[in-house]
Amino acid sequence: QVQFVESGGDSVQPGGSLRLSCTTSGLTFTSYTMSWHRQAPGKERELVAGISPGGLSRNYADSVKGRFAISRDNAKKTVYLQMNNLKPEDTAVYYCNANNQRTRLDYWGKGTLVTVSS
Repeated sequence: QVQFVESGGDSVQPGGSLRLSCTTSGLTFTSYTMSWHRQAPGKERELVAGISPGGLSRNYADSVKGRFAISRDNAKKTVYLQMNNLKPEDTAVYYCNANNQRTRLDYWGKGTLVTVSS
């Protein structure tokens, strides 16, 4: 059974930082592209950042480039999202995703809430 444990969501002031974590179990972590997505109230879910199975390739939404950094620890089966200089528009539920491009298996976490407000 595939399970995700997401953590790190919190309420912070603009300019603050948070680190999200997503620890997985039940899947071969090194076979999956990992990514973070977010969904703000009244908006569609969007890709925030992704990282290749080996960790050598990363991609980011334009809105977070230079502020967010995705990383992974394959030994711990965990993916991270370091978020700096947070803005009110970053407020959303953040979801962890695992995608196997070969088998097309795709899994989602339950989400963790990030609120940026003064």
